[in-house]
This record gives sequence, structure tokens and C-alpha cells, in this order.
Amino acid sequence: MALSNEIIGFAAEIVEHLRERGETISTAESLTAGAVSSAIVTISGASDVFVGGVTAYRDGVKASHLWVDPALIETHTVISEEVAVAMAKGAIKSFGTTWAIGTTGVAGPNPLDGHPVGAVWVAIEGPISQTIELSLSGERESVRNAATSSAIATFARILRHRA
Repeated sequence: MALSNEIIGFAAEIVEHLRERGETISTAESLTAGAVSSAIVTISGASDVFVGGVTAYRDGVKASHLWVDPALIETHTVISEEVAVAMAKGAIKSFGTTWAIGTTGVAGPNPLDGHPVGAVWVAIEGPISQTIELSLSGERESVRNAATSSAIATFARILRHRA
């Protein structure tokens, strides 16, 4: 995934803000498959704030590594706000970080569990919690890129405006 200058700028902001506050970040990624982590660690000095991430493509990995209750997946499907939040909270638990970003969705080429290609949930957990629902269009790579960009940009804005 080629990162735009804008996303690199947002990732640099994230690293700077977290370093200044002595805070840390981890990730729990499904459809973005590590791209959010990769964007953050592109920045020199990211090791001061980035602790680790889990790429949990399969439901069993979400349960075993991120403590996502399988009943939650069964009730809401993996493409849901509830699962994105549980993934992010699981990353905080797994890595002991201040913040975590969780991503889940359908990159394509086919719909999943009744959700269309481009249905995405991003959860940011920490001192402030926020979720965003995205309805993206395009091919698999463009959906993944847009989800990654949205996650990074949203988290940078949260940190920028946090007191």
C-alpha cells in the first residue's frame, strides 16, 4: 500500500502526540491486515509509542488473541461496530496500551454475512472512544486503502483536539 503524503503527515502527528503524552498505541486489524500498523511505524521514532498489533482475519483469532466473545460475532456479525470495539479493547488488553485502533469490514470481492463490499467499521479506544462506519466503493485495494486512511486520519484528529 502506497501511503499518501497526507496520511504520512497524520501518522507523524500520531507519533508526536503520543510521545509528548507518554502514551502508547496498538492495533487489532481485520480487513486492513496490518496497514494501520504499517502506516504508524513508517514514522521514525514510532517504536517509542507503537507496541504491537494483531491481524485477525479469522473469527477464531479474534476470540483467542483479542478476547472477542464468539457470541458477539454470532449476534452482530464480524462486520459490526460491536466487534470493532471489542477488537480494539482486546488489543489494549493484549498489549497494555493507552490506545488501540480496531478495523473490520468487507474488502471484497464478494459481500460477507449480508454486508456489501465496502462496509467498514473502525473503532478507536482509549481515554476517548470513537467509532466510524464507512460505506466505501471500489475494488479491494481501494477499500482497504480508504479504511486505513480513515482510521489514521480520525485518530490524528482525536489526538490533535484532545485537551
